Amino acid sequence: MNLSLPLRELGGVGEKIDESFRRVGLRTVKDLIHYLPRTHDDYTQQSAIADLRPGKATVIARVESTETRTVRRGMRITTATLVDDTSKIKAVWFNQPYRATQLKKEERYMFTGTFEFSYNRYQLTNPAVEQAKVLEQQAGEKIVPVYRSIKGIKPQLMKKLIASLRPTITMLGETLPAKVIESQGLMSNSQSLMALHFPSSQQEIAVAKERVGFEELFQLLLASQLNKQANTRLAGWKIPFDVTAAKNFVDGLPFALTDAQRRAAWQVIQDFESEIPMNRLLQGDVGSGKTVVAGFAARQAAQAGYQSALMAPTEILASQHAETLRVLLAPFGVDVGLLTGSVKGKARTALLARIESGEVDVVIGTHALIQNKVVYHKLGFVVIDEQHRFGVAQRQALLEKSARMPHLLAMTATPIPRSLALTVYGELDVSVLDELPAGRKPIETKIWAPTNTEKLYAQVDSEIGKGRQAYIICSLIDEDPENDVKSVEAEHKKLKSTIFHHRRVGLLHGKLAPAEKEAVMQLFADGELDILVSTTVVEVGVNVPNATVMIIENADRFGLSQLHQLRGRVGRSSHQSYCFLVMSDSAKPSARLREIEKSQDGFYLAEVDLQLRGPGEIYGRSQHGALNLQVASLGDTKLIARVQIAVREFLASGDDLVQYKQLAAQVEKNQRLTTLN
Repeated sequence: MNLSLPLRELGGVGEKIDESFRRVGLRTVKDLIHYLPRTHDDYTQQSAIADLRPGKATVIARVESTETRTVRRGMRITTATLVDDTSKIKAVWFNQPYRATQLKKEERYMFTGTFEFSYNRYQLTNPAVEQAKVLEQQAGEKIVPVYRSIKGIKPQLMKKLIASLRPTITMLGETLPAKVIESQGLMSNSQSLMALHFPSSQQEIAVAKERVGFEELFQLLLASQLNKQANTRLAGWKIPFDVTAAKNFVDGLPFALTDAQRRAAWQVIQDFESEIPMNRLLQGDVGSGKTVVAGFAARQAAQAGYQSALMAPTEILASQHAETLRVLLAPFGVDVGLLTGSVKGKARTALLARIESGEVDVVIGTHALIQNKVVYHKLGFVVIDEQHRFGVAQRQALLEKSARMPHLLAMTATPIPRSLALTVYGELDVSVLDELPAGRKPIETKIWAPTNTEKLYAQVDSEIGKGRQAYIICSLIDEDPENDVKSVEAEHKKLKSTIFHHRRVGLLHGKLAPAEKEAVMQLFADGELDILVSTTVVEVGVNVPNATVMIIENADRFGLSQLHQLRGRVGRSSHQSYCFLVMSDSAKPSARLREIEKSQDGFYLAEVDLQLRGPGEIYGRSQHGALNLQVASLGDTKLIARVQIAVREFLASGDDLVQYKQLAAQVEKNQRLTTLN
């Protein structure tokens, strides 16, 4: 069967079903073959309820009763009582109210979930469900693949369609170089796909996953290394190191640089002295002093006659950078200009003329920096702050404002685990700021029960009484952004009219117009608001040193990396700061949440998050999804190390990638995705 055959041509696929497939990117036979099971139900591992042990468990049981209740802040909990010949147990689902109608009383089902002690009892948490009579029909299948659900596609149809492609899968050719397969002892392409779609044992599944995971990482790391090689072929500007200018800059600072800042600055200077354009990621924990490193580099560029441009995701952040860099650079006669959408009329015309003439040494702004009317005199150094907030095209447009490729420093406050730095950011050289400037006090972090908020709000009021400010973060109730807005609006209204009626309480969420968001943040930054009730839109970049309290509602629903980012909005001065993590309910906090209560180290927390929740929490869900990693884990450091060696050997062999058409196509796609994503 032709792999490019549209799914519409398969038996059982009508117009509506084809549309359902297309919504998730499945258009051809090839797409469906590579739509791999998310897990496998192993019917050989069933347990009686009385024999269950903590961990993943499967039981076949009768439904005795079900109920759904709504608890604090809108969470809906569905509970079912399950019975077999040995005992009974509760099954619990969070925000899955449809389970109550799905489960018919006295019917038998198979439940596969986590058996754990929670809410002072043992329970089966968020189990997957399958009807027992369906299982009996599949009695010949000991291990059954379970595919990610697609709206409009019944599981039975998915299995039927995959089964119809079995002869095609067995005939699939190889997608990796033969030398790689041989040296790594990998399964063939067709064998691995057969094993995942039609497994005979858990061991076979494990070996197949190793092959597919290896291939996914091979495609990703090869793309990164090819990007890195391509960068070395570009013509850049050679910016000489001026020792006197560097010494004067450092001596003029009102504080001492950390060792990490000195190390990063030296790495940038070494890159500047090469005609190969710098392509460096500066990752630093919140408040670690990335802007000072960028300022040091901009001073060197200006001394050599080159302009610098710093692009920030918001006007308020651009303004804060401009304010900081003017203080750092003005003593040396370095002219800093601010170009945002708010700069209009004659002021804008005059600024554009000064940029084009070279009178402005450092230009700071938002996406306004890439507009056609902005012409640079001699752009040699580009800084992109919170680079993941910009699209590839926006970043490329700024780089193309120069006759030669300028040196690039991408900055992020999101600590990136080493395995992600090797894969997703593999074409970048990485500098790490893992020390905080002197004088910063650790942020006191406490997990807080939702039943004791009066005492918490009293502490907030006490801090405001001292002249400080506070954030109150409302989380997503479910996956509906509309509910997120309703939640924060309701909380704002309640707090403003009752507990904090005597305080100035602002509201911020993603549905506000950009100008409104900027205005609210400016009011808070200027001290015109005491409390900012917000969604997570404040998590990146805002610097309000006077804010000393952060309350995060429903904190157990966030990843550790995001909690750490939010916490980093406070603790930016010498004043003691506090972060309170309010639970969704009164259950015992998880070990995961205890980690952030104990640790201030964003790099450590990012590693924990990667292992527990995957790269989507750090890298961003949309970008991670685009990488198409169905099997590979970016936390699997051992496999990544193996793949690194294989990629180096492949590149050293001189083997032409073009002869491996499928591999070349995926690598080319990954090259676009991994370039500074």
